Amino acid sequence: MVLDSPKERLAEFLRLLPFSVAELPAEACLVGGAVRDALLQRQSDYIDFDFVVPKKAVETARAIAKKYQAGFVVLDEMRQIARVVFRQGTLDFAQQEGDSLERDLRRRDYCVNAIAYHIRSDCLVDPLNGLADLENKVLRMVTPENLADDPLRLLRAYRQAAQLGFTLDAATRAQIRELAPLIKNIAAERIQHELNYLLHHPQGDRWLELAFQDGLLAHWLPAADQTSLDRMQRLTAIGQEFAAVYPEFATETAWLALGKLACLVGSDPEKAQQAIARLKYPRYELRTVSTVIEMLPQLLASQAQPLSLREQYFFFQTVKGAFPILALVARSFGLGSDSLAPLLQRYFTAHDPVAHPVSLLSGKDLIRELHLSPSPQIGHLLTEIQVAHVEGKIHTKAEAIEWGRSQLH
Repeated sequence: MVLDSPKERLAEFLRLLPFSVAELPAEACLVGGAVRDALLQRQSDYIDFDFVVPKKAVETARAIAKKYQAGFVVLDEMRQIARVVFRQGTLDFAQQEGDSLERDLRRRDYCVNAIAYHIRSDCLVDPLNGLADLENKVLRMVTPENLADDPLRLLRAYRQAAQLGFTLDAATRAQIRELAPLIKNIAAERIQHELNYLLHHPQGDRWLELAFQDGLLAHWLPAADQTSLDRMQRLTAIGQEFAAVYPEFATETAWLALGKLACLVGSDPEKAQQAIARLKYPRYELRTVSTVIEMLPQLLASQAQPLSLREQYFFFQTVKGAFPILALVARSFGLGSDSLAPLLQRYFTAHDPVAHPVSLLSGKDLIRELHLSPSPQIGHLLTEIQVAHVEGKIHTKAEAIEWGRSQLH
């Protein structure tokens, strides 16, 4: 709910600044998300403020950074945009686009982001009636041309709706559907950033489905369909089910997000890997999701034919830290809790010999005790000794050496 006195809230918000507002030019305005969040009484511990000044934006930022010994970087020399970095957060200074503040605001994406606060005069500038949209909790575009100028704004609407708990104006959503093919022209890293927000946010599932319905996922996640979205949406409840027994599922939020991504990239390992790589995900995410997709059929098959101890050993050696994510996805595919429970118990038991085996001896021990030469045979013997340990056939180092000797004979 917007405050009865929004200017009071903005003045309070500005007290978070790590420098005096007297350092700002007389016509400086706070704009964008900071104004919107202040009016909605949304406050973060990390400052992220945007200022617009009529001229000399870079010089203003440089002077503030120098006086307060803060970080400074020019983000766009041509458009005169610079950033000052304090421990508490970042402040961006941009030169006004056009010959007036109102013209600058009319170049923005959504009306709730096109409100400015003139600091010296303590005055709100709201040419597009963004305050009414804040009251009504709705995202309404400024113009279709503004969305087309930067098509990331299409996907950003769904992220902001999730973030703010807003709805999308019907005309705006219709325009997004029409412009949706333009999303393919955006850099993969920028798409990934918006996608990650939705994958992590509690309300993200709903907005990912709406983005899918409106054609925004087809290019970047071609395997996504209604079935995969349904599976993805089941993961939140599954995570809560698992967390009741294993609290790690409540704290390791990345497991749920990666599980959702695994649902959306499809079940073909090669195509899934291509989709993740095309979105420029880091190596860890690429490797983890690929492992989940590759090992899913084996885990699903265990419902009909439970894994032997030997098979469990090799299974855990392959999946390693991806197992919690794989368990979430397998459950969304219908794998019963009776099949998963023993494997989850093993994984979350720190010294379980199957999921977290400890070697009884080393390759050097085998070479010394059995008078062997270094060769691939050593690795094979170590593996078989470990499996024999898992199966309860041996328990000590001495037994392991004797067992290795028997295998040679």
